Amino acid sequence: MTLSSKTLCTSLAALATLTLLSSSIALAQDKTYKIGAAVYGLKGQFMQNWVREIKEHPAVKDGTVKLTVFDGNYDALTQNNQIETMITQQYDAIIFVPIDAKAGIGTVARAQENDIPVIASNTKIASANVPYIGNDDVEGGRLQAQAMVEKLKGKGNVAIIQGPIGQSAQIDRQKGEMEVLQKNPALKIIEMKTANWSRAEALALTEDWLNAHPNGGISGIIAQNDDMALGALQAVKSRGLSPDDVPVTSIDGMPDAIQAAKKGELVTFLQDAQAQSQGALDLALRALAGTDYKPQSVIWQRYAKDLSWGDGTNTLYILPWVPVTDNNADALFAQVTGAK
Repeated sequence: MTLSSKTLCTSLAALATLTLLSSSIALAQDKTYKIGAAVYGLKGQFMQNWVREIKEHPAVKDGTVKLTVFDGNYDALTQNNQIETMITQQYDAIIFVPIDAKAGIGTVARAQENDIPVIASNTKIASANVPYIGNDDVEGGRLQAQAMVEKLKGKGNVAIIQGPIGQSAQIDRQKGEMEVLQKNPALKIIEMKTANWSRAEALALTEDWLNAHPNGGISGIIAQNDDMALGALQAVKSRGLSPDDVPVTSIDGMPDAIQAAKKGELVTFLQDAQAQSQGALDLALRALAGTDYKPQSVIWQRYAKDLSWGDGTNTLYILPWVPVTDNNADALFAQVTGAK
């Protein structure tokens, strides 16, 4: 072979390599990611908002992400089976909102062994290897308990409506509540039971408590989420009592609760469903696309003082609680309802 022939072959080989490289780059740019969101249940307002907001993420809207939402129906086994399905069907990433902090450890580990990134949002999984974006639920418990201390001026009989037993939100919120109540021993806990984040269950539970403790026997109710607080509030009002007679404190900042807070009927603190869900999707895309990925959700600008993207590989992304007040209620209501 002559030198010119060798040069020609080398040039052709280089051209072929360049063509293949260009094609692979183009394929990478056009890639659609199949991502699953395994949420604990869709009966309550908060998770309904969470799902609505993740569907509004720019990467979902432009087709970069093909998103499937799995309703866990408040059952750990159902969630585990859903994650196993995502592993079998070779999803690219999983966003997990677990009903139980420990029950999903094994299936999450199997997903990771299959190179499927898992991001926890809103509630935590008891594994150090799973990044989490959400609020500090211990602090949330402190906030709602301190609000009750202020409402009752530090003394009285308190009932606590718990979330699903074993979920990280229930565990951590209760820890924060106990920290505050133990510092105020004149506040006595006389009832404590789960209503599983359900407004209907909380309504029935509160009716039973009011029957068991008549004539002002319950001074106030701490509910570990807004749906349960609204059920408790309904029971209080149905008994002919006012929210001043039996104050209710809560956390979540859901639309109905914001409206009730604006009317002075309960106290609540907002956790941002958009930030939790869209932030989790940004973290999943960073894990898939690599260091060049830039977060697309507006939430990183909204919480720029509290939430640093860094390089998108931190273990914890903690969002701030926002007290719902007369001054911000309308703006927060528009935010959580997606009103323009």
